[in-house]
Amino acid sequence: MTTKTLTALALCAASAIAAAQTAPASAAMTKAEYNAAKERIEMNHKNAKKACDTLKDNAKDVCQEEAKGKERVEKAELENQYKPSPGHARKLEEVKADTAYAIAKEKCEDQAGDAEKVCKADAKAAHERAIKATKG
Repeated sequence: MTTKTLTALALCAASAIAAAQTAPASAAMTKAEYNAAKERIEMNHKNAKKACDTLKDNAKDVCQEEAKGKERVEKAELENQYKPSPGHARKLEEVKADTAYAIAKEKCEDQAGDAEKVCKADAKAAHERAIKATKG
C-alpha cells in the first residue's frame, strides 16, 4: 500500500507540473465564465458528497476527502485559468500536493498499528517532496 501511495503521489505531482508548464497563458476567461465554472465546481462537489452518504466507516471518510480535494484542486485550477500567474500556478501545485497527502493519510487509516504509522510517514515524506518541488 505504501509503495502504491508514493507512486500515486509522485505521478500526481509530475502530471501537475507538466500540466502547469504546458497551460496556455493566453486562454483568458471572462468573469461570467469564471462564475459559471465556479458554480459548476460547487454543484459537482455537493453531488460527490451525496454519493459518499451510501458508504460507511473509513470508505466514507476517504470518499469525502476525495470530494473535498477534487473541489479544492478544481478551484485552484480555475483561479490559475482566470488569472494566470506564476503564483497561481505554484498555489495549484501546492493544493494538489496537499490534497494527495490528505487522501493518502485517510487511506492509511484502513491499516492498523505499525503499518498505519509507516503509511502515514511515507505519505508525509511524499508530500514534503512535492511541496519542495513546487518551491523550486
